[in-house]
Order: sequence, then structure tokens, then C-alpha cells
Amino acid sequence: MSDFATLPLPPHTLANLQRLGYASMTPIQAASLPLALAGKDLIAQAKTGSGKTAAFLLALLANLNPRRFAVQALVLCPTRELADQVTQEVRRLARAEDHVKALTLCGGSTMRPQLASLEHGAHIVVGTPGRILDHLERGSLKLDALNTLVLDEADRMLDMGFHDDIATVIGQCPKQRQTLLFSATYPEGIARLSAAFLRDPQTVTVAEPHSPTQIRQLFFEVREEERLHAVSLLLDHYRPVSTLAFCNTKQQCRDLVQVLKAQGYVALELHGDLDQRERDQVLVQFANRSCSVLVATDIAARGLDITGLEAVINVDVTPEPATHTHRVGRTGRVDAEGWAFSLASLDEMGRVGQIEHALGLTSAWQPLASLTPVRGQPLRPPMCTIQILGGRKEKIRPGDVLGALTKDLGHAAAQIGKININEFSTYVAVERSVARDVLAGLGKTKVKGRTVKVRLLEG
Repeated sequence: MSDFATLPLPPHTLANLQRLGYASMTPIQAASLPLALAGKDLIAQAKTGSGKTAAFLLALLANLNPRRFAVQALVLCPTRELADQVTQEVRRLARAEDHVKALTLCGGSTMRPQLASLEHGAHIVVGTPGRILDHLERGSLKLDALNTLVLDEADRMLDMGFHDDIATVIGQCPKQRQTLLFSATYPEGIARLSAAFLRDPQTVTVAEPHSPTQIRQLFFEVREEERLHAVSLLLDHYRPVSTLAFCNTKQQCRDLVQVLKAQGYVALELHGDLDQRERDQVLVQFANRSCSVLVATDIAARGLDITGLEAVINVDVTPEPATHTHRVGRTGRVDAEGWAFSLASLDEMGRVGQIEHALGLTSAWQPLASLTPVRGQPLRPPMCTIQILGGRKEKIRPGDVLGALTKDLGHAAAQIGKININEFSTYVAVERSVARDVLAGLGKTKVKGRTVKVRLLEG
């Protein structure tokens, strides 16, 4: 069933696929194309390089009427680089059609040529949410004839803070349309988007081979005076990129963060004594990988869902087995593997026994002496967070920040991580190696047409 000829595609399209070297369908194409060609709304989980672009383009081309010169398909992408790739692929796959015109609309390019191109008309528009929204607000882009909307790398667009822009764009699309959402991961924001904007969507997930969900639990017996030092031993031995460490008390959180910072780790604390602004900043830095270790109490960490969390450390054993399960379940999400380490003194062995009994597990124990430090570079988070003083109140959008960093300052989009915008501040994660350059550059360039104050948030 992996042959394109099994699909209801016209002969000229099949012949073009053969010429382009599309021998047989990839797993995501085989799973999604029959549903998409049948007109279903789709949520497809697929990683970059899996063949997803051809999957959604073949579906939107099948819906297209080349004789109707109006925008019939819109593809939203997180970056200009991806939008350019998608447009190139449109042109390759549409060779068999008569005069299908595709247009790329992204921030970082001047408006005038885009406005001129739109005046000449197009069948397919590919672009970034911010710039598409600009054209909709100007009235230069009309979506009355739209029949297919594609959200490509939707999780990355949400990471970059585009949720509100996407929602506004979708609000201007005709209700009678097909929506295809492609995403490598399935965070909570995707569920919210699909519930709000997709009609009875079919979900397609292509399992990645050799990546079973697995949480490997290890217990270490410690004396009370060596407990905090044991945390840094674990970090230095296993070297997880991001770790959530649970303590039973606020004071234990403070003590551990002090110890870790003194040893050169980027660590932050999360507990009930933080005000909302401090809490928001801590969570932004941890979620965007600017902080190696978040040390939290259970109450403060309630509802916390961090994608790609490599390790959980139970600095203290919780008296509640259900809380232990909740803590440990923060890692090993979706198809990822994760570590869960628990430090237990002799006084806590009763609690360990309760956990074993309640969960039906036999604890695997390791001696602390088995933890050997890795000689070399100290463990540092891959990203840094830069705070821009100005947010939604100043009408700053993710595209404005991305444009300033890529077009004006010349940084690659791959060096930019999550962009979070709240009422008064904007937080952008950048690769640690370019953080100082970005800080200096942003202080001299303009965002949204004005000079902004910026500062580096240090852990």
C-alpha cells in the first residue's frame, strides 16, 4: 500500500512524482494522504525529514482549481527558511499542473515587492504568521476563496509565541475549509488549537522506531549531610540538559540552589514565596533551556509540563506514593526516555517501602560511589534568555523579534529558541554562544520601529 498509484491522484500528478524520484510513500505519507485526499481535517505527528511536506502539498494541490485565480491554499510556517523550502517543493510538485502560482510572504523582507506580487494574484500562499497577519490587516491578502489551511511545524510556531497570530489568521479563513496540522510533538497548545479550529480531526501518529517511552528509576542511599552534594554528583555523572529537582520544603529548595550555584550550575528555585512575575520568569527560563536545574516544591510545580525533560531528582522522598508517581512522570514523555533519581536516608526507608508497595515496583539501588564526575566542561544550559522591556502593550509580536535577530543582526533562525511575550516583557531564548552578541546588537537596533531596553537574565 506504499505506492502512490494506490491514491486517487490524477495520472499527470503520478507521472510527475515518478519523474521527481518519489518511488513509494514514506510512513507519514501512507498514513495521512488517504485521509487528507478524502477531505478530512488532520492532526499529523511527524518529524522533520519524514516526508510531511509532500503529504500536505499533494492534498492541497488536489483541492486546487488552477483556472480560479485566487488564494485557495495557505501554509503557515515558523520561519522564513522553512517557508522557502515549502514554496520550492510546491513548484516541483505542481509542475504537472497548468500555471499554479505560489507566493512566499515572510517577515524580514520588504513589503513593497510582496504587495506587488499579491496584486498579480496567487493560488497558494506560504508564509510566517506575523507577516500573513500584516497583509490581512492591510487588506492586501484576501482569503475568501481559501479551501485548505496547513499549519506546518505547529509546535515550533507555538514555541516561538505565534499562538495569538495563528488564531487571528484562522479567524479570517472561511469556516468551510480543510485544515491540516503537522507537528513533531504534541504539547498542550496543539490540543487547544485543534479543539478550537479543526472539525472532527483524524489523528495520525507515525511511531519512531527504537524509542520506547521509558523512565529508568534509580535509588541512592544517602546520609543527611551528603544529600545536597549527591544532587551535583548525579548531575555531573549523567549530565542531563534539563533537570527538575523536587524538595519537600521551601528551605530545602533555597539551600540546594545555593549549593548548585556555588558549584557553577545554572539553577533556579520555584516555591510559594515567589511572586507571579518571578515565577513567570523562572518558568520561561527553564522551559526554553536557559536553566539546567529547576528546584521546586510539589505545590509550586503543580500543573508544570516541560517538553523534553531529561531527568527528575527526588531530593527528598515524598510521604505520598501518588506524589512520587506524579513527580517521576514529568520525564519520559511521548517517545522520549528519562531518568528518575531518588535520594533516601535511613529515616526515609519506610516511605520507600510504601512507594514500592503502592506501585508494585522493586527499587533498583546504586551506591553513591558509583557516580563518577565527567572531566571536562562544566554542565551549562544550551540557551540564554534575553528580556526585552516591552510586550503586548507595545504591540510587539514574535515576527518583530525574529526579524530584528535574523534580518537586522544576521543571526540564523536555528540559533533562536522560544519567544514568550507577556503584557510588558518579551523573553527570547538564544544559543549561549551568541547571547552576548545578541544582547549588544539588540541594544543598538530597533524592534517594532523603536529602540528597546534589553537585559540578560542570569540563573
